[in-house]
Amino acid sequence: MKSTQEELFLRSKTLVPGGVHSPVRSFKGLTSTPRFIERGEGAYLWDVDGKNYIDFCMSFGPLILGHRHPEVEAELHEALKRGWSFGACEPYSLKLAEFLLEKLPFVDQLRFVNSGTEAVMTALRIVRGYTGRNKLIKFNGCYHGHMDSMLIKAGSGLAGEAEASSAGVPIGVSQDTLVLELGDLESLRACFERYPKDIAAIVIEPLPANNGLLIQDKEFLQGCRDLCDEFGSLLLFDEVISGFRVAFGGMAEKTGIIPDIVTYGKIIGGGLPVGAVAAKRKIMECLAPLGPVYQAGTLSANPLAMVAGLATLKHCTNQMYKTNAEQTKKITNLFRCWLSGFDGGKFAATSIVEHESLFWFYSSQNTKAPTNIPEIPSSLAHDFLPVFEELLKRGIYIAPNAYEVGFASLAHDEKVCADLERRLFG
Repeated sequence: MKSTQEELFLRSKTLVPGGVHSPVRSFKGLTSTPRFIERGEGAYLWDVDGKNYIDFCMSFGPLILGHRHPEVEAELHEALKRGWSFGACEPYSLKLAEFLLEKLPFVDQLRFVNSGTEAVMTALRIVRGYTGRNKLIKFNGCYHGHMDSMLIKAGSGLAGEAEASSAGVPIGVSQDTLVLELGDLESLRACFERYPKDIAAIVIEPLPANNGLLIQDKEFLQGCRDLCDEFGSLLLFDEVISGFRVAFGGMAEKTGIIPDIVTYGKIIGGGLPVGAVAAKRKIMECLAPLGPVYQAGTLSANPLAMVAGLATLKHCTNQMYKTNAEQTKKITNLFRCWLSGFDGGKFAATSIVEHESLFWFYSSQNTKAPTNIPEIPSSLAHDFLPVFEELLKRGIYIAPNAYEVGFASLAHDEKVCADLERRLFG
């Protein structure tokens, strides 16, 4: 007899390509069926069959306080009474913008959009409009949303030899995206010297967390900053994941390396659809209606997302980040102990890397965590599948993809850690 979610997935596949509205939700390569989630609370999810899971996906990052934080929920209830979309100016985005800009001294203005992808798309248009240049440098393993110019992977040789990672991306677009390996300052300088007047910006996740958790040396990020200054290009930090997750000011705050322009998302909407692009005034005023760079959005600065974001961010204190990091270490230590004995020790070489409240399983004979794509073991996806399936059986939910990172939240407290230990070892 099929479970309710198996029936739902069969139904979904007739209505939606692959049965999912985002590929990262699919259980591709797994024997299990995607879980259809009915509700969430705190650190837990419940599927339509009534099974509960400790959630380490957290909607892929936005829920830093956990599901249905009572104060965020109360603010949303009040906001719903006032209306949920106006298509006009409203005070709620001003409150969130003022709160953010007061605490982010390296930017003067921001504009809210509806997703991280849209934020990066807008930022790319700004950097090209501001500099009058067309070429962009990105790094293999950094994901910046699904717009054409960022769906590019590294090809052979230096810049200009990139190829698209998706069908439907024109060759002309890929030729303006120059792809290099993370950590390779020598090739980065050579790229600038090859195109000294053509590069609009370096685009980078300062904490790459979409293709594994690839922690970068501060020296490499500083090298990016220095080369942009030397050649008159802009440095774009994509902090859609790391912003407000590793610190309130993201990696810019943690490293002290200041980007010219930065993109945010996820946490600033408290779990509702949101994105933002921010920079100094002289750059932001390139945007319409003041400047020639056009951007618009019917639902941009949606009042519900603004209210949820502000209610969430008010809890993002230094103590909250400290607590989250401490709890994440307890969680990853439990996972390490369990993995060392899983399947007769077969996965003893599987390791975990963590940074603040993010973590990632990687399988390797080397104790050093990967910092770029070539260092990720080719067996990763194969090694990950049985681990995921076993955790799912035990009521522990992580993203169903070997390259996605895990997220802890303020709701993953001592009680949840004790429950995790029971589920792993009980």
